[in-house]
Amino acid sequence: MDNLFGELRLGHLRLAPLGARRRTKVTASQAAAEYTGRWGWAVSVGDQTDAGTAPCPCGSARCAAPGLHPVPGVEGAARTADAESSVLFPTGRAFDVLDVPEQAGLQALVRLERMGTQVGPVLAAPTGRLHFLVAAGTARRLPDLLYRMGWDDAALDLTCHGEGSYVAAPPTVLAGLGPVRWLRRPTRDNAGCPPEARLLLGTLAYACHRGRERTAEPAWIAS
Repeated sequence: MDNLFGELRLGHLRLAPLGARRRTKVTASQAAAEYTGRWGWAVSVGDQTDAGTAPCPCGSARCAAPGLHPVPGVEGAARTADAESSVLFPTGRAFDVLDVPEQAGLQALVRLERMGTQVGPVLAAPTGRLHFLVAAGTARRLPDLLYRMGWDDAALDLTCHGEGSYVAAPPTVLAGLGPVRWLRRPTRDNAGCPPEARLLLGTLAYACHRGRERTAEPAWIAS
């Protein structure tokens, strides 16, 4: 099994096609219209001028939309956003988001798909994190899920964004870092019914644990 968790890089893993490899840049308003109209997801507008601010003013060390805050009074109306706005997904509604390091997430994704697990939409953030969309309510149940799987005592770089949080959505660009991209785009099969977290969590936790072990190994062992 460990052989399936060798080093992967985002560029070596197939990125989801943007339609027919869209030749024109998708604006925030176009993307928001697709998210709300096609998939029925709630969206919010963020202030693009503050994108990528670290630490985030919200105070969360693991903020998935650093420096991006919903514009007062436009909740759910992001389809009127201009090209300079950022698009955010308010988590805890249609879905929650499991947030893991990019390397661990890539390794887990390969493993899950080889096992035939139906993985839902996956976002690749320029902060070096992958965001797996899972069923709403996961954030409040995460401690219990990890306990049941035997990972409650492990120091895992794994968190879940639920009610009250936001995740940056494509085509949002984080200043100095780059754009948020889809690694696995939403489909008719998974947009309205994201997977239960328990189907992904064990593999994600293992990959995060292995990644932490490798980071802690002395250089002469890791080599």
